[in-house]
Amino acid sequence: SPDIAGLVQTSNNLARVDVRDGQVEIQCLNRSSVDSEKDDHARSIEAAFALAGLQTERSGAYPGWTPNPSSEAVAMCRALYEERYNEAPRVLACHAGLECGILGTNYPEMDMVSFGPNIRGAHSPDECVQISSVQKFWGYFLEVLNRTPEA
Repeated sequence: SPDIAGLVQTSNNLARVDVRDGQVEIQCLNRSSVDSEKDDHARSIEAAFALAGLQTERSGAYPGWTPNPSSEAVAMCRALYEERYNEAPRVLACHAGLECGILGTNYPEMDMVSFGPNIRGAHSPDECVQISSVQKFWGYFLEVLNRTPEA
């Protein structure tokens, strides 16, 4: 990402290959924090398959979300975390599909952050939550709500 150092902005993975009855079905998952880049990438894949005379189909798109590390919401959450835990939080970004993408599509001016308990092995058969982080997250979440101004 040109805006966030170290952030992979757009990617594609080969999620599944199914060979059955002489037919091959390939499923890919495009992800991006920038919707236009995700669409460009999907069109490139479609064009490559079309050159080979193959059909493509798109489904299940998840909108991207470009986080704003200098937003007021991030600043408030960062200050609260430092106040509660006497350490700086890790403020990161990812290009995975998040609910913020859905909300941001309908409310583009909304100032948003995404946070939660520690997750290990996300989107894999080994995905699990670190139970010991849930209570810490819950207390922090309640205080974020208390400090969030009413609309």
